[in-house]
Order: sequence, then structure tokens, then C-alpha cells
Amino acid sequence: MSILMEVWGPMACFTRPEMKTERVSYEVPTPGAVRGMIESVFFHPGLRWVPDRIWVLNRIQFMNVRRNEVKSKVLASAVLQEANGGKAGAIFTSEDIQQRAAMLLKDVRYVFEAHFEMTVQANPSDNHGKFQDIVKRRLRRGACYSTPYFGCRECTAHFRLWEGGEIPAIDETRDLGYMLYDMDYSDPTDIQPMFFRARMEHGVIDLRNCEVVR
Repeated sequence: MSILMEVWGPMACFTRPEMKTERVSYEVPTPGAVRGMIESVFFHPGLRWVPDRIWVLNRIQFMNVRRNEVKSKVLASAVLQEANGGKAGAIFTSEDIQQRAAMLLKDVRYVFEAHFEMTVQANPSDNHGKFQDIVKRRLRRGACYSTPYFGCRECTAHFRLWEGGEIPAIDETRDLGYMLYDMDYSDPTDIQPMFFRARMEHGVIDLRNCEVVR
């Protein structure tokens, strides 16, 4: 069973991992970003979302901006030390702030198709129909656990359930090259990136039979 979720916003940044200093966005959302946006609407340990297709509704356009970032991170060990009564970890933005250029997508609109698979953490009373009804109800109401965003948290996304009818994707076909598919969390001690060869056919990226490599 699958759902169709429409999302749109003024800008997006699906960062290419090979760009180390300046952020450069992929031309389309990564499957991992799609999964994350759907999970922000409805997450449950008893299910796992699997993206199927991405429809690109607006023409792909880029823009250049400069963003304020910090060059340091608060280490997990510092947080643990603070929790145990030690010195508080902190970042002073006046000292750590730095400007970076970023190439973002602008005026984006997509429709995502995704289905879910039940996991071993599902309760005996959980079933596909129950979860399907819950997520559709939340999409219609605009309910979410956290605001969905397009890659970066400042790129917030509006969303709603796609209620049916023909999806007006752009009439464009292009080879998008190798893209990040998602992160493999099967071994928490060794999280690995997964990649796939992406191709857009008449505005649609079909993920159902793509070959994922690690």
C-alpha cells in the first residue's frame, strides 16, 4: 500500500557529499530525503518507509546564496560529560561563525510516492490499513511530528496529500548520474552510504527497480 505526498517550497538543498567546503545541491531530492520528509509526518517503529517514485513538477532552477554556518560541533562526549555534572559544552557563534556559499534549488514542487513495510517492532494490533489511514489523515490535516524540510532545516517544506488525478510532471528527460540513495543503518557501529544511478524520464524518477551500491 502506498501514499502520494505533495511538497513544495521556495528553496531546497540536497547536498552532494563529494562537495566538502561549499554546499551544492543535487538536481532532485535523494530517496533518503524523501524518506525523512515522510517520517516527519508519520514515524512509527513498526513500519519502514520505502520511496518508489518522485515526480518533478517545477522546472529545475538553481540559485547562489551565502549562508552563516559554524565551523565547530559539540562532541557527544562533551554532552555526556555535561549530563554527568561536568563542564557544559558550548559553541560561541561570535567566534565560530563563518560564511559559506551554497548553490540551492529554488521554487521546488514534487510529488512523492512511497510504501511502507512492517517491521519486527510492530504490535500485534498493527496492520497496513491502520497505518495507511493514519498517515493519510495526518497529510490532510497538515499534522507532523517535526516540520519537513528540503535537505537543510532552513529550507522548510509545505505538504499535503495528493488526492488523485494526473500528476503534471515536467516534460524533461536527463541522466542525473550517481546520487546518494540513503544511509545504511543496519549496523549502528558502521553506518555506510548507499548510491544509485538516477535517471529522470519525462519528469519522473523511478526508484522501484534501481540498483543500489555501497
